[in-house]
Amino acid sequence: MEENISMTSFIFLSPCSQRLLLAFIDTLFLLILFVFVIQKLYSKFKSHSNGGSAITEPLIAETLGSVKINLWFKLSLAVSTILAVLAIVSSVVGFTQNTQTQWKLIDGICWLIQAISFIVITVLIIHEKKFQSVTHPISLRVFWIFNFIIIALIASSSIARMVSDILSSNSDDLISSISLPFSAFFLIASVIGSTGITVAPESKPDELDKPLNVSGWASASILSKTFWFWLDPLLKKGYRTVLTIDDIPILSPEHRAEQMTLIFEQNWPKPEEDSSHPVRTTLIRCFWKDVTFTGFLAIAKLGVGYVGPLLIQRFVDFTSGKRSSPYEGYYLVLILLVAKFLEVLTSHQFNFHSQKIGMLIRSSLITSLYKKGLKLSCSARQSHGVGQIVNYMAVDAQQLSDIMPQLHAIWLMPTQVAVALAILYAYLGASTVVTLIAVLVILVFVYFGTKRNNRYQFNIMSSRDSRLKATNEMLSYMRVIKFQAWEEHFNNRIQSFRESEYGWLCKFMYSIGSNMIILWSTPLFISTVTFGSGILLGTNLDAGTVFTATSLFKNLQEPIWSFPQSMISLSQAMISLGRLDEYMMSNELDEGSVERCENNNGEGTVAIEVQDGSFSWHDDPSEGETIKNLNFEIKKGELAVVVGTVGSGKSSLLASVIGEMHKTSGKVKVFGSTAYVAQTAWIQNKTIQENILFGSPMDPRKYKNVIRTCCLEKDLEMMEFGDQTEIGERGINLSGGQKQRIQLARAVYQDSDIYLLDDVFSAVDAHTGSIIFKECVRGVLRNKTILLVTHQVDFLHDVDLILVMRDGMIVQSGKYDELLQSGLDFKALVSAHESSMQLVQAESGESKTLTKSHSINSNDNQTPLELERSQSNVIKGTSKLIEDEERETGRVSLHVYKVYATEAFGWFGAVIVLVLSVLWQSAQMASDYWLAYETSEDRAASFNPVVFIGVYAIIAGVAFVLIFGRTVFCMFFGLETAQKFFKQILYSILHAPMSFFDTTPSGRILSRASSDQTNIDILLPFVMNLSIALYMSVVSIIIITCQYAWPTVFLLVPLGWLNFWYRGYYLATSREITRLDSITKAPVIHHFSESISGVMTIRCYRKQDEFVQENVDRVDGNLRMDFHNNGSNGWLGFRMEFLGSLFLCVSTVFMILLPSNVIKPEDVGLSLSYGLSLNGVLFWALFTSCFVENRMVSVERIKQFTEIPSEAEWVKKDKPPPPNWPTHGSLELRNLQVRYRPNTPLVLKGITLNIQGGQKIGVVGRTGGGKSTLIQALFRLVEPAGGSIIIDGIDILTLGLHDLRSRFGIIPQEPILFEGTVRSNIDPIGQHSDDEIWRSLERCQLSDVVAAKPGKLDSAVVDNGDNWSVGQRQLLCLGRVLLKRSRLLFMDEATASVDSQTDAVIQKIIREDFADCTIISIAHRIPTVMDCDRVLVIDAGKFLFIGGAAWKLDWSIWVQVIWVVLCVDQKIRVRVCKRIRRTFTFDSEALTFWGVGSGVELKVLYQLLQEFTSMVTFWTDGLLRRCH
Repeated sequence: MEENISMTSFIFLSPCSQRLLLAFIDTLFLLILFVFVIQKLYSKFKSHSNGGSAITEPLIAETLGSVKINLWFKLSLAVSTILAVLAIVSSVVGFTQNTQTQWKLIDGICWLIQAISFIVITVLIIHEKKFQSVTHPISLRVFWIFNFIIIALIASSSIARMVSDILSSNSDDLISSISLPFSAFFLIASVIGSTGITVAPESKPDELDKPLNVSGWASASILSKTFWFWLDPLLKKGYRTVLTIDDIPILSPEHRAEQMTLIFEQNWPKPEEDSSHPVRTTLIRCFWKDVTFTGFLAIAKLGVGYVGPLLIQRFVDFTSGKRSSPYEGYYLVLILLVAKFLEVLTSHQFNFHSQKIGMLIRSSLITSLYKKGLKLSCSARQSHGVGQIVNYMAVDAQQLSDIMPQLHAIWLMPTQVAVALAILYAYLGASTVVTLIAVLVILVFVYFGTKRNNRYQFNIMSSRDSRLKATNEMLSYMRVIKFQAWEEHFNNRIQSFRESEYGWLCKFMYSIGSNMIILWSTPLFISTVTFGSGILLGTNLDAGTVFTATSLFKNLQEPIWSFPQSMISLSQAMISLGRLDEYMMSNELDEGSVERCENNNGEGTVAIEVQDGSFSWHDDPSEGETIKNLNFEIKKGELAVVVGTVGSGKSSLLASVIGEMHKTSGKVKVFGSTAYVAQTAWIQNKTIQENILFGSPMDPRKYKNVIRTCCLEKDLEMMEFGDQTEIGERGINLSGGQKQRIQLARAVYQDSDIYLLDDVFSAVDAHTGSIIFKECVRGVLRNKTILLVTHQVDFLHDVDLILVMRDGMIVQSGKYDELLQSGLDFKALVSAHESSMQLVQAESGESKTLTKSHSINSNDNQTPLELERSQSNVIKGTSKLIEDEERETGRVSLHVYKVYATEAFGWFGAVIVLVLSVLWQSAQMASDYWLAYETSEDRAASFNPVVFIGVYAIIAGVAFVLIFGRTVFCMFFGLETAQKFFKQILYSILHAPMSFFDTTPSGRILSRASSDQTNIDILLPFVMNLSIALYMSVVSIIIITCQYAWPTVFLLVPLGWLNFWYRGYYLATSREITRLDSITKAPVIHHFSESISGVMTIRCYRKQDEFVQENVDRVDGNLRMDFHNNGSNGWLGFRMEFLGSLFLCVSTVFMILLPSNVIKPEDVGLSLSYGLSLNGVLFWALFTSCFVENRMVSVERIKQFTEIPSEAEWVKKDKPPPPNWPTHGSLELRNLQVRYRPNTPLVLKGITLNIQGGQKIGVVGRTGGGKSTLIQALFRLVEPAGGSIIIDGIDILTLGLHDLRSRFGIIPQEPILFEGTVRSNIDPIGQHSDDEIWRSLERCQLSDVVAAKPGKLDSAVVDNGDNWSVGQRQLLCLGRVLLKRSRLLFMDEATASVDSQTDAVIQKIIREDFADCTIISIAHRIPTVMDCDRVLVIDAGKFLFIGGAAWKLDWSIWVQVIWVVLCVDQKIRVRVCKRIRRTFTFDSEALTFWGVGSGVELKVLYQLLQEFTSMVTFWTDGLLRRCH
């Protein structure tokens, strides 16, 4: 009894002192509240005397809106009332039951003040509801914290008295104990701050301008930054509502990409420094101060981290009676609390600032890489490739960002080990040498493991680069792949890259697993050898020594684990730095190769001047010159045309003028601003209007004129949202002609001085080309200087200068008549154009069986004004083709966890992991129980060293076996799951319909194939394994701590509830930010890729600054997610670890309070050795579980794309077509109706026709009218909405897609080549011999070109075939068809990019090689369809089939046309041309010429014939110009 009284007589726990301290806190709170009320009333009375009405304002700030209260508010009110009642009861008991008069007075008054305080608090809570306060006042929250501490002290002493002697306790002790959980409730309320009141604010009409939502960091005080208070508003909002992108604040000015790029450029090494590692040098110069600051934080964290282990011996001595003062225990607890507080704070500040540095490095690198991409020379751009450049941004920049939190571990690890060994030496003496040897052995293992991991990681990155490059190429050209039925080939190609990647991935993950095994086995292994050597050396092992040592060994876990990880990250970072150095030092475009005189004030007459110019696409002079010896001069206002055969260097000449080629010699001068229209259209993923404006301000009159002159009015009418229609990625939802005219409109709108137009008429029909030439080239641009590349000979009469090219040189120049008279190359080009008509004449003599044309579908009986326009380009109800990316909201569903956990092995795998984890943790605990048991004072006499170390070693061995099995199985489990997900998403994407790729940006798919797949490959298996182990450790710590400090059990409920609440509170925000991070990352990648593809256009227009700014904005939009996610990690980590530290300190207080017969010294040592790691383990368990949930978003996102609706079966085994099908090639369409997507209007509107096998059909009509859609329907890229397609008696809807597509041949509108070789492009599947390939190349006029290359058939084809001209690419595509030899051939503008001579040759080849085949040819050139048996005119989804007797009658007219070309007599030629014009003027009377119906049907026919008429008119216009 006396021992108990002396134990509890310490000042903080004596009843009198406790009551006085409680009364002091209550009185101080009431005084502060009183002062606040007086001040508020004074200010209100003063305001009232000045005429205001402030007297009616509440003491708590009032908000407007409807108010709702939840259970939390009701509980707060109830608990406050209960505490007030308990205080009143205690006060009454104090005044009545105590026998000591002085104590009676103190006890009663103290509890009375407490009662008054809680009565006031109750009133205040009611006041909060009345005035709609959503958070408690800060003064009240602080009071609750201190009140809880005092109540906890009172309750602790009360519990101690009741435990030691139940008879000595009284009712006051019971009431105090009851008050503790209620006071703990208000502790939770003080941390949360919420009142439980929800207010829906009423919007005010005058609040139109909202302030900019800038990150709270920008204006936060030092205190706010220290404890992350600046994040409270965002976390609160995220907890209440689902966050959107607009809810995330923008970065502070000093963190934005623009500022970081400026700093990066200022610190870039000067040329004279000759730095071999410029990126590394620049990063050090930019961030050395920040890195130094985090180094100081790391040192502080290291220092306070060893306070805990040093205190274990002191606590053990205290509980065993060795104490210098009765109050020593409390001093030790206070020291422990302060040390843990500083450790927690410095640890999370270190993490946050390291991650912030990483974020800023990533920001600097991405923007700098983007700027570099806009400066790269063509050769450098091709050598890296678009996919590789994107990887530099997405992977390498991220690697350098990720190294920052681990950078200091490289030097901290030796420091930590040295300090730990020094402390151990003080306790264990010479046996510390053995510890050092054990640590060195582990480090040697780790060193070799790191080298191995470095090699594996490098190979993984290389394999991943190849896979992503192949995936990007596949996604870019998916339409061609589906046309050719090559999905299996690309599937095998990507799978082969994946198999290589997966092989290295397995080695890497198992190697990482070995490091984890060492990590978790280190404490037991080192303990075994250290204690064993200590026993041999005669070291005295008591409880204090043993558990101090084990605590230090656990401290060594972190550096031994982080050191290899840091080394791995460092090695990855060094590889990334090397790759970035190589990229950033790549050759740039020489800005001085072209002398630009933007403003010459009208002086001079020259616009473009080239003297002795020689140029190459290669930076290396040894590669040879592409174009050479150029000498020409174009005057201002002239229209100059460049002509020549395919591959003669026409496009290269334009590139040399705008400075895109490497100049080897000569001089180029350009006077004025330039505009460039590329041969292959480059369109941005924006609206049509944004593409045309291209960053320039809107001028409505000018804009409307541009739309008219570029023939876009009709196209915009066809679209529901006109020029606000969003264009898909790479212009995928536009026809080739529409894309070409939009980029022409972009050029015209810029109002430049000089226009360089590269074959702009190749993708438009003849009528549209004629209008563009008249209204645009010779209209709005009549006063501009124009350099035009074209194959259209008909335009050459009306130009000022013609440049004829051959083999990269200008062989002729002058006007049309001069060049024609001189003969040579130009005359050959003109003759080729004329010979295309002679070929028709030759064919006209042949006897052909022509069937009668089918009439228009009977359903099409509307007047021309009532004709519907196709809306194929837009989704009904929205102008956006590319919809915002779908994202889940709220917590990741348990179904996603279930899918991941059971994908590979079902529930069996998950159960095995859990069982192994429980067994392993049990072995860990068993080893420490054995230590406590053997080092107790009771066992000192019978201590057997051999048994002690033998049993301990056996337990350590069992634990090693269990952790080995668990880790290996977890890695195997994760790898198998990742592979299954990869195969599922690849299968799903390859089987997706074409409409999916039309509406889904490739960046959205690539982000899943790269970052999301990497998360599932590496991060999820690793972190989930770690998370499970940490949660097992938390459970073991709580079990051991509560076992010996049993009153701590009372704190488990509030601690568990707080952990659960904090996790949910944090995850609500972090989860959404992680999802938004994934969504905002894809636009950065897409914009990067898009810009690199269109860099020639961007540079020509001098728009680099605008594009850099857009890149900066997108980077900032993505990095603000990173910044606030990292901040929320620090916010959670500090609070959770501090709670764990409080739990430890409270449990330690209980351990020193409990009598020695209840808790023994060895139990204190065991509890503290576990408890010291509680704060860290608790936080990391929560953090890794949150990390897992955030990375589970990757599983969620990949699962979204594994559930894409699939297109029809590739192969139907039960209904295969005959082996030689189609044998005849007959084609019948029955009321064919096609729409691109559900709920959109029909694109083809009930077409019915019959084509016999072997017929040649020409398809003509205005661009966007439905010609290419017809081809897609025949290949079933778009499934018919109605009707049927019969080929040789088989309905193609009954066939498998590959059975269908593999039997057809097609030359697509855009010539697509894949990266590889000539052989792999012409025969990707490898079905043909080299001899067959050479014969095919010879037939398509490419054998000489290929034979001249060093590699012959293995000559390189770079990404997109950029090292081949567009015409050569088209010929290679023809070569594919020649190899295939199909009975049905489709040509979609197959000769649009070649000259007339090559066109004639191609037509001849097709006539000879496909004489017995059915050919459907879409064409814009009249000669291309001249030898067709029928011509199909399509407009707005309707058609006219011209054939039979009418076409025969028409045949004589074509013969007359040929005769006009050849006739010498000019008068006769003019007369015949005019007769032809009259013949082709279709009115209601002249329609009888065609032998068709009358009435309304004739009017519809008249509308449809306009396109064909315009084509003929355009062609005869050219003849008339020549005649005159």
